[in-house]
Amino acid sequence: MSVKSINAYGAEASTAPIKNVTISRRDVTPQDVEIDILYCGICHSDLHAVHNDWGGTVYPIVPGHEIVGKITKIGEGVTKFKVGDLVGVGCIVDSCRECDHCHDGNEQFCNKGWTVVFNSPDKKYGGITYGGFSESIVVDENYVVNIPETLALAATAPILCAGITVYSPLKHWKAGPGKNVGIIGLGGLGHMAIKIAKAMGAYITVFTTSQAKAEDAERLGADKVVLSSDAGQMKSCPKQDMILDTVSAKHNVNDYLNLLKVDGSLVLVGLPNEPLEVGAFNVVNGRKSFSGSNIGGIAETQEVLDFCAEHNITAEIELIKPEQINEAFERLGKSDVKYRFVVDMRSLRD
Repeated sequence: MSVKSINAYGAEASTAPIKNVTISRRDVTPQDVEIDILYCGICHSDLHAVHNDWGGTVYPIVPGHEIVGKITKIGEGVTKFKVGDLVGVGCIVDSCRECDHCHDGNEQFCNKGWTVVFNSPDKKYGGITYGGFSESIVVDENYVVNIPETLALAATAPILCAGITVYSPLKHWKAGPGKNVGIIGLGGLGHMAIKIAKAMGAYITVFTTSQAKAEDAERLGADKVVLSSDAGQMKSCPKQDMILDTVSAKHNVNDYLNLLKVDGSLVLVGLPNEPLEVGAFNVVNGRKSFSGSNIGGIAETQEVLDFCAEHNITAEIELIKPEQINEAFERLGKSDVKYRFVVDMRSLRD
């Protein structure tokens, strides 16, 4: 199988800066599409992976899993796309395709483990996968989605992770008219959750530790904002059907479990480095659930893109150049972004 060298941005150690590197990409096989990457979002998961916060990072690492680009080449067996199509690639680039979860469109729960777009063993071709901080990528057509033509491309990139990560649980727990939906945190995930839950018709309460974010939460569509550090505001808060927890730092989830209705669920989509403690009585009383959700399958990722196009939803972004990635990582660690960095990758081809 032939390969070619391309430009990318990656890190060679957990303490090393992101820098320009050269990586190899395979040529297209019969089911592959080659994509010139136009934009790639930056997620907290990229930061965690580069710093080896979860362990298991293989260096050099080229992160990036919110990819928007244009198809430049297709394999002879490709039927879903053509050269020139605007497409997206999220977290998943392969799975076993044989288990019940894969057949049901839930590749993220693949029994044999799905292949992550970066820093994952490539079971089919060998080596380690490289992500979207690069000039191009080759992906099996079955793990590629169409980008609706009405969406602004750069601001659409975060939908490939942040968007699907909140859309999937909101849909699963039936957010909609007559439902009270709480959202903890106003960052990359939280701001998308507000927009999507609002479009679904839910009554939205945002919980934040920052009074300064209250006005912005309302601008984004929140019906109510609660300062979580204010015991009085928390006590008087209406009971919630579900609460979506987007926080990636250690926090007390019991404060929010107590705000659920009977049979309500607190759904974790953030990824804190430290364990969270749940008090038994906080779930036993009221038959409440402490749940989790992990991105979504390929079909559901296409679904959220179409939903966002229908409701004119994109992310609030700060567009940067590749050479600004290190600064963006530093700012992301301090939550200093409203609300998602997106890297303009087009300069790499120059």
